[in-house]
Amino acid sequence: MAIAGAASASSSLVFFSTARASAGGSNGRPGAVPLKRSSASVLSSASSFASSSPSQWWVTPSSRTAVRRRTGLTVRAARGKFERKKPHVNIGTIGHVDHGKTTLTAALTMALASMGNSAPKKYDEIDAAPEERARGITINTATVEYETENRHYAHVDCPGHADYVKNMITGAAQMDGAILVVSGADGPMPQTKEHILLAKQVGVPNMVVFLNKQDQVDDEELLQLVELEVRELLSSYEFPGDDIPIISGSALLALEALMGNPAIKRGENQWVDKIYELMEAVDSYIPIPQRQTDLPFLLAVEDVFSITGRGTVATGRVERGTIKVGETVDIVGLKDTRNVTVTGVEMFQKILDDAMAGDNVGLLLRGIQKADIQRGMVLAKPGTITPHTKFVAIVYVLKKEEGGRHSPFFSGYRPQFYMRTTDVTGRVASIMNDKDEESKMVMPGDRVKMIVELIMPVACEQGMRFAIREGGKTVGAGVIQSIIE
Repeated sequence: MAIAGAASASSSLVFFSTARASAGGSNGRPGAVPLKRSSASVLSSASSFASSSPSQWWVTPSSRTAVRRRTGLTVRAARGKFERKKPHVNIGTIGHVDHGKTTLTAALTMALASMGNSAPKKYDEIDAAPEERARGITINTATVEYETENRHYAHVDCPGHADYVKNMITGAAQMDGAILVVSGADGPMPQTKEHILLAKQVGVPNMVVFLNKQDQVDDEELLQLVELEVRELLSSYEFPGDDIPIISGSALLALEALMGNPAIKRGENQWVDKIYELMEAVDSYIPIPQRQTDLPFLLAVEDVFSITGRGTVATGRVERGTIKVGETVDIVGLKDTRNVTVTGVEMFQKILDDAMAGDNVGLLLRGIQKADIQRGMVLAKPGTITPHTKFVAIVYVLKKEEGGRHSPFFSGYRPQFYMRTTDVTGRVASIMNDKDEESKMVMPGDRVKMIVELIMPVACEQGMRFAIREGGKTVGAGVIQSIIE
């Protein structure tokens, strides 16, 4: 299926579309695929959900990218229960536009599928939204899952186009590690640098590099020069450039080989072997993260869907703690705080009894309308976090060479503040230097203390990180030092 992943004709998979006709109707949309009839019937009306058992029918994070910011809704059935047999790691591809991030993601799923460790995803199943096809670039973040011998991965294919750095900020914040894709034919480009900087800002701890398009580089020395350039670039952003594994290969030739022979074995194709080599490097170099399971539950809402007769589903990544079916949570931020009950938990179309830190899940919430919850809010253990509009922060203002402003800014400056999954306008009420003396002006490259006033209340707390953006670029990165109100 091009919408939310591969499915066999016998699988109990149901798609229900309420998409209104746009761009000449659903059949006229680029990438539209006729829905298959499976062993479960294709639902024809929303009322069918009324008889479904709780937490059986809903949208999950892996399917959200196909429906985000569209007029339609896609709903699929949960397929059995999720079993935790291997440690779970969130990973993603980052890098310059057209350097091969989505092609590599497709090659990874197909290579691991040939070992029986994942469901294969074709390129157009990952790069699914109409805008992406029309312009040949990836816009939304798409999540796929796969397994190696040692781990279970949720893989985010991050956007590479400069206009969509907003998604990069919210997407990269979910990563325990990243695969930086650099074209061996072109070397590091402007968005390569921007993504490395963003990865540093949002706290992506580790990175492995894939030098793609090796087949287009005739001279081995040129490839070595690109590798050296990448290592120096990573070191300049305080990543351990000398130690980071760099694997060269061709994602496209590997993908073509796997599509030609899905049962291909290791040792039968040099390009497919490079994909296995890459995942071995990811397995060994990117450590299993220490999940914050002992802290109070918190999930930043990414998307919200309404399931008629069942309730409202909020999707996102569990930032900390655990949540069980039947527990209550506070909905915090942007509007008045409300308390609701979680009636179902699901991850990758599988039902869970509970979710823990690091999981990308959908939570079915009882007694709340879709209009009452939105992206940017958080779900949290009752009483553990509150919404605020004013705080003191330590902020680093990017220099021009780092992609920041060319000129200073002053008190009263009104940029966008990116906090977890939301962006909200705020005002820099006052600026202080290292000695807590009031300052009128901030120069690019300065590290200052500032008081920020947001126009809307956001769930925030001491130690929380955020990005400051203006005019399509990141101009600063900060951390909340204390809450004022």
